[in-house]
Amino acid sequence: MISSKTRLLLATPLLALALATTAACSSENADCNIAQGKCTVTFDRGVNAKAEVLGVNAEFVSATDTTVTLKIGGQELTVPLDNEQSSGEFDVRVQSITQEQVVVEITTNVGG
Repeated sequence: MISSKTRLLLATPLLALALATTAACSSENADCNIAQGKCTVTFDRGVNAKAEVLGVNAEFVSATDTTVTLKIGGQELTVPLDNEQSSGEFDVRVQSITQEQVVVEITTNVGG
């Protein structure tokens, strides 16, 4: 039988991990999903959409049918659909562009 003190000691790291994952991505007019070291952000178009991802600010600037312009950590970056660009310590890949939303994947660039 596991004591309540032991259960608390076992649960504390799991709670800290859950809170750290939630804090690693916050947003306004966007949705964030962190899984397997990648953060997928869905930005709403037509509004001021931004997210704090892995400790850096990412802001939706504009989009065409084939490119998305973001501001990542203060640096403006235009990324073609289905391609990847590096911005400092991060790699950015555009997954999809629709009239309503833009979906990008942001990962840490270990070589950056």
